[in-house]
Amino acid sequence: MGISSPRPTPTAQSLPGELLCSRRPCPSVRPSPMEGAVTPSLLLALCWALAPPADGQEGLCYEQFGAGRCRELLGEDVPQADCCLNPNYGYRPRAGVPCQPCRQAEWSDWTAWGPCSVSCSEGVQRRSQSCLGQGQCSDGSRKRWEIQACSLKDCCPVMGGWSAWGPWSSCSVTCAKGVRKRIRSCTEPTPICGGSCPGPGTDTQPCDTNQICPTHGNWGSWGQWGPCSATCSPEGAEQKPQQRRWRVCNNPPPSSIPPGRPCSGSTSEDQSCPGLPFCPVDGAWSNWETSSPCAVTCGLGRVTQKRLCNNPAPRHGGKDCLGLNTRSHFCNTKIPCPVDGQWSEWGEWSTCSRPGYTGSISCREIVGQQRRTRECKGRSPDGKRCVGSYIHIRSCYNMYRCKLEGQWSDWSSWGLCVPPCGKNPVKSRKRVCQPTYPKFSMVTQGVAATGPVNVSFWGKPWPQCKPINGNSLEVEEKEPCLNVPPCPEEEEEYGELGGISSGSECVCGGAGSQDS
Repeated sequence: MGISSPRPTPTAQSLPGELLCSRRPCPSVRPSPMEGAVTPSLLLALCWALAPPADGQEGLCYEQFGAGRCRELLGEDVPQADCCLNPNYGYRPRAGVPCQPCRQAEWSDWTAWGPCSVSCSEGVQRRSQSCLGQGQCSDGSRKRWEIQACSLKDCCPVMGGWSAWGPWSSCSVTCAKGVRKRIRSCTEPTPICGGSCPGPGTDTQPCDTNQICPTHGNWGSWGQWGPCSATCSPEGAEQKPQQRRWRVCNNPPPSSIPPGRPCSGSTSEDQSCPGLPFCPVDGAWSNWETSSPCAVTCGLGRVTQKRLCNNPAPRHGGKDCLGLNTRSHFCNTKIPCPVDGQWSEWGEWSTCSRPGYTGSISCREIVGQQRRTRECKGRSPDGKRCVGSYIHIRSCYNMYRCKLEGQWSDWSSWGLCVPPCGKNPVKSRKRVCQPTYPKFSMVTQGVAATGPVNVSFWGKPWPQCKPINGNSLEVEEKEPCLNVPPCPEEEEEYGELGGISSGSECVCGGAGSQDS
């Protein structure tokens, strides 16, 4: 609602025909065609009748703003008709004093509604009115408020809760190691209004099928193209020379146990030699260039010379120059160079033991430790130290001299015939008693309790196999070699003598044996 409209209409009896309201005469009061009409002179006279100027000073119309501060308006951007009929305006009797309201107190228009007090669910917002003018408004206060309900969003987010974990799924693979997973649902309770459950809904862990995967064969990379069947092609010939390249099923080769699939496809391919040139011109070397200075600042270096394959350069696919394009000879700065340290080979593993453990860990599922060390050798005082650690520690189970169940291995391949020629050579093959190691955890907590570690068996156990022909560790069988050629005369002589006479020539490839 606007407080300045409708404006009160003064009666004719309350106003004289003409009033002097300043040193200048006011505009004449002109009769209005409509009875009770308001003219600028009438309004200004009404204003000063309510609040006359003091001490003969001019009473000017001002806009009230702030606390008692005024801004002159009459004759500028506010019409005379608004002066003193609008509670926003007032007058100042003289310079330097506060503004005075010239209208009775009235409530201003309502302000716009303020922001909602909450961002979700139901809150409140408010607006206000100010009491403007002289005196008090209806309820005696200078400001009043209205409050109404408001809602920017119907509800607030409520977090949910996870259900119990479901069962683990089967392993993701049928051989070797994979992963399995379990899930849970955000339903206890279900979140509402955009809420969620904290944390993941899926959990995974490694799994081991304890089955060896077959290795299927895969081709290795193609080799380089072989040479063309001709070095140049007669112009206009329809049949082009061919070239071939090969590949091998070794990336990886198929496994035998369990059997893997062999590679499919051909081991070779041919193609026409592309873009055969005219018959070639072979290249030849230029003279050697002047030697360069010694290329090092300490120790021995090399001085190099260069030559170019441009005398002539090869053309039309001709051969490059044979030999090297550089040659060098030593130069000595007579300044020793620093020598960096180099690691020696690792030493032997120590006995598998558990530090601080008073009992025996042999033949038991108790994780121990082994160590091996190496030395940083050959470093000069100003050379670099070896990079890395001098010690290597691994986790182990001690199987030294443990009595384990055993099983006989398959027969080995037949060995070589001994002797390799002549009469009565024999061949042999063996099978050995192999231990069956206990099913200990091969990934478990280590000695230092820093997390899971890989564990390996250490020590030579005593496998217990059912004896064969009285032998419980190794069985050997022999068979005669058939159709063996006779030995040459020199070897027969060697066999008769049983050794090499003085001055005779040593002959390789004599009789011997093969270990399985």
